[in-house]
Amino acid sequence: MKQALVGARIFTGDKFLDNQVLIIDGDKLIFTAGNDNVVHDADIIDLDGGIIAPGFIDLQVNGGGGSFFTNDTSVSALQTMLDGHRPTGTTSMLPTLISDTRDTHQAGVRAVADAVTSGMSGILGIHIEGPFFDMDKRGAHNARYIREMEPADTQWLTEISGDFATMITLAPEHAHTGQIKTLVKAGLIVCAGHSNAHYEQVMAGIDEGISGFTHLYNAMRPLTGRDPGVVGAAFASDDTWCAIICDNHHVHPGAVRAALNAKPNGKLYLVTDAMSTVGSTQKSFSIYGETIYEQDGALVNAEGRLAGSAIGMIDAVRICHQDVGVELGECLRMASLYPAQYLQLDNQLGQIATGWRADLVHFDNDFNVRNTWVAGAHQSHTSVEST
Repeated sequence: MKQALVGARIFTGDKFLDNQVLIIDGDKLIFTAGNDNVVHDADIIDLDGGIIAPGFIDLQVNGGGGSFFTNDTSVSALQTMLDGHRPTGTTSMLPTLISDTRDTHQAGVRAVADAVTSGMSGILGIHIEGPFFDMDKRGAHNARYIREMEPADTQWLTEISGDFATMITLAPEHAHTGQIKTLVKAGLIVCAGHSNAHYEQVMAGIDEGISGFTHLYNAMRPLTGRDPGVVGAAFASDDTWCAIICDNHHVHPGAVRAALNAKPNGKLYLVTDAMSTVGSTQKSFSIYGETIYEQDGALVNAEGRLAGSAIGMIDAVRICHQDVGVELGECLRMASLYPAQYLQLDNQLGQIATGWRADLVHFDNDFNVRNTWVAGAHQSHTSVEST
């Protein structure tokens, strides 16, 4: 049975449209021209206001729904994370492993491969964040796992295969010449992060294929007049992409605005860096044997370091719009179209167009997610409220 979505404003990824109907046929979208074109064999769903937009794509998700991926590298944990984030509008993600042992990371990759092979809609690949970091910029990552990349690491990473994206975050100053190039040649997406590199070191990494920056500003050498650092390299390299955590804890709204002014249009995208508390009633969890607590809307460890975020993507969109002052359409693109473009999946995700996968989010004027569709499968979230 086809689904005909009526009664909501439609954001296509390009513009807002009123008084139009969106048809879902199986797992694909059929975009119609007006209310008179509703097909007679469709199940008509009246959304009673609000906005329909392309489903959100989060490229850094450590956990959700009570599961923390690094602690539980199973297919069932991935489904729990998807279920936990879906009420916040996220319809697809890169589950993220933090710094740990090689065995843990390999187990996480196997779980993602199994999930993708089994047809688990919403898992686009994996983000391996660490352990090849600078010790002084490790953030909440445990010091005992931080190390240099060894030949055995390069070997197994370049042998990852499957129909999914593999993103890795590393500190370019701790990569040997040629290592980044080798990873990129094998098809990995390499991002700079948790880095104390000088500008020249980052630019050398970009020459080898670094294409992005993980959680801009956080855990990286800042920009100063005489030492542009990692942030300066991110701003100076027009072809690179920057992820940013818009939760009013990791980055000040003014710094988000500065990044938007510095980067070319479309090169800054939203991530949550969310932990297991999102989509769960729990307010604390354990990593590396220590308890992380939610405090005033932020997650911190015993040292007071930020340890991921407590937001979902709808919160990032709302904060970007209301607190940073970014036009709503651009906020929605930062949450869907731009990450899809970075993964080179914008021919099927990140837009509302005929033939694209039916991944959608419907939210009201108060940024409460009311409905989602993943590959055409509908869920109602009428009881979920934005944080």
